[in-house]
Amino acid sequence: MENSYTGPELEEQDLYEHFNIVVDKGQSLLRIDKFLMHRMENASRNRIQNAIEAGNVLVNQKTVKASYKVKPADEISIVFPHPPRDTEVYPEDIPLDIVYEDNDLLVVNKPAGMVVHPGYNNYTGTLVNALAFHFEQLPQLPGNEGRPGLVHRIDKDTSGLLLISKNEITMTRLAKQFFDHTITRKYVALAWGDIEKDGTVTGYIGRSAKNRIVMDVYDDEEKGKWSVTHYAVLERLGYVTLISCQLETGRTHQIRAHMQHIGHPLFNDANYGGDKILKGTTFNKYKQFVQNCFELLPRQALHAQTLGFIHPGTKKYMEFEAPLPSDFDSALNKWRNYIVQP
Repeated sequence: MENSYTGPELEEQDLYEHFNIVVDKGQSLLRIDKFLMHRMENASRNRIQNAIEAGNVLVNQKTVKASYKVKPADEISIVFPHPPRDTEVYPEDIPLDIVYEDNDLLVVNKPAGMVVHPGYNNYTGTLVNALAFHFEQLPQLPGNEGRPGLVHRIDKDTSGLLLISKNEITMTRLAKQFFDHTITRKYVALAWGDIEKDGTVTGYIGRSAKNRIVMDVYDDEEKGKWSVTHYAVLERLGYVTLISCQLETGRTHQIRAHMQHIGHPLFNDANYGGDKILKGTTFNKYKQFVQNCFELLPRQALHAQTLGFIHPGTKKYMEFEAPLPSDFDSALNKWRNYIVQP
């Protein structure tokens, strides 16, 4: 049995569990829901049935109904949502920028500086604390103690769109979309250097051997998890480039690590070397200009701008876009004005 949940880092793939089961040769015919109840640890009948209904249970790569009877040598694949369990969450009356909300889910525009989930010395003031207050009567998710259903996350100092589920069946269906890489996620970033053309970065992302706070990109699958980022040039601004990044996978610090890996760290990304002057002149006037930009944008220049998905209830595709926040927009305009100066 394969379990893809491998550690405490809260990446998208850590918010679901993936299991593979090959049915024993001596197995008698048995309904798949009953089979999985006997076979899976800590999986209630309701959780299994929700997964089947959501299309998250495949037998020989095809969806099945709960009444399907397993046969010897059947290959079963199951995706369960895996809610985080870092600590108890207390509701806090924190304003939320809600872009969309219905009975099943909501889309939130997270400001930079807000931690998504409590833990690691951030037990209050998080997005989840705010969501717990907003929901009040949120149905409980197994093992989640009434906490809102995080389906993915973005870093503390990254701004932009997050998708939240309100019930277990929605969370289960959305987890499957993330697992299948069918969610549209586009970011806008400002990177150091003149990026010549559009491209794709791939590699295995894992913890740096030198600094456990940051991630490195390896070509050895034993050292990390496979990752894919597509990037496209939006605007060239001399010593920096505005780019769009589209994720196929959702690894910790993926865009930040990938752009550093190809020699273009994100502007003012302290953990990945972008908080120093990496390109440009030696003139004091230029140094002061960059320092002023750092003060306007005191974080990495990364914004989760576009989020698209199939609504689990209506089955219709929905896409949302969040404008650049004022700090990012101010620094960007400062660069635009700088390069047009005579």
